[in-house]
Amino acid sequence: MSSKIVHATKMAWVLDPQEPMLGPVADGGMIVARVSPGCWGAMITPDYPSGHEVTHPIAVEGAEVGDAVALMIRKVTVLALATTSGTDTFVDENYLGDPFVAKRCPRCGEINPKTYVEGIGEGAIKCVKCNVSVTPFHLDNGYTMLFSNDRSIGVTVPPAQAEEIARQAAHFSAIPSGSCQYSSNLIAKGDMPGVLARVCPMIGNIGSCPAVALPSSHNAGDFGSFLINAPHKYAVSEEDLLKRTDGHMDINEVREGAILIVPVKTACAGIYVGDVHAMMGDGEIAGHTTDVSAEVILEVKLIKKLNIDGPILLPRVEDLPAQARLYTAEEKAQAGKLTAGYGFDACVDAYPVQVIGSGVNLNIATINGLERMAALTGLTLAEIKNRATITGSVEIGRLPGVVQITTLLPASILKARGLLELCQQHYG
Repeated sequence: MSSKIVHATKMAWVLDPQEPMLGPVADGGMIVARVSPGCWGAMITPDYPSGHEVTHPIAVEGAEVGDAVALMIRKVTVLALATTSGTDTFVDENYLGDPFVAKRCPRCGEINPKTYVEGIGEGAIKCVKCNVSVTPFHLDNGYTMLFSNDRSIGVTVPPAQAEEIARQAAHFSAIPSGSCQYSSNLIAKGDMPGVLARVCPMIGNIGSCPAVALPSSHNAGDFGSFLINAPHKYAVSEEDLLKRTDGHMDINEVREGAILIVPVKTACAGIYVGDVHAMMGDGEIAGHTTDVSAEVILEVKLIKKLNIDGPILLPRVEDLPAQARLYTAEEKAQAGKLTAGYGFDACVDAYPVQVIGSGVNLNIATINGLERMAALTGLTLAEIKNRATITGSVEIGRLPGVVQITTLLPASILKARGLLELCQQHYG
């Protein structure tokens, strides 16, 4: 029996369609998720095979393969008091093929060994068997950011304060009770103190369960490519990777007030969420940003038989590219006057849509997004390129390979695909 409200506190590292799901949540119901931080905490926890810890997938009542689920992001509340992040390099002897997935003890060779914490700093996490450091990442330039009480701003701290925070790492991270990760604050980095940043929380990894088991951090075309013919148990083929759902987008417009439409590629959808960031610029150029624990509230709406390959995003109005914003009454009137003397009408009833593309690099991701937009609309690839050029844009979600293809689409196309009412409700 479905519930109108499902509380998600159980965590997952691997998204496996064969595993039982939580829920189900009713169509029109709510998911209230208490999520742990994304990258660095999971990255320095060798026990588990992923660079992310996300909520266990939640079933949606009535969702079948070929459907889609609209996720209205109603609330994103930062809970963490502080977080540690920065740029990374790999510690070669501490992983097999992929440091996010197959973390390895350099002494006994065990993959994803059980560990314990001794002290603070990058060497604090050690193999239970060998008592040696097993962290597969080195933080080249790192910072610890402290947040204001109202979580409106963050300021990076000097090394001494970073060490103080590290001694109470889990407290400052507000690690949820269902989490298994170590706090990134254990690293105790303060390489660039005094930097002020505005808090604008966004969700880096949110979507539906892929149709093949994937580490949650690799549910995307760029990160997922690391799994192709990999030397560990989570290796996939190129064909398997097509079963991804691109939940790991790291798109900063995926935030409170936006609507994300995700594909259903396995029975009951399996909605999950995690990897909330306190702030992030386009591209996530450092490779990582301010991962925080948070509470996320999602409203769920089932869309039957939409048959999309990847996510569709309806951003907040202020997050839209200028060319893709709704036409004003004055602009519509001017278009009417301009075309009246020539015997044709302008398409003034149009709404902005973003289709997500991913791939091993930005060029391939862009092609993927354009092809997905063409499949959604029934228009030719050439026409989609033209429309995105004059009524939209291509934006970088994350390097090396996640993009948003934005364009204004005629209401007639959106109506045929069952998306017009949702767009009208969202944009007015």
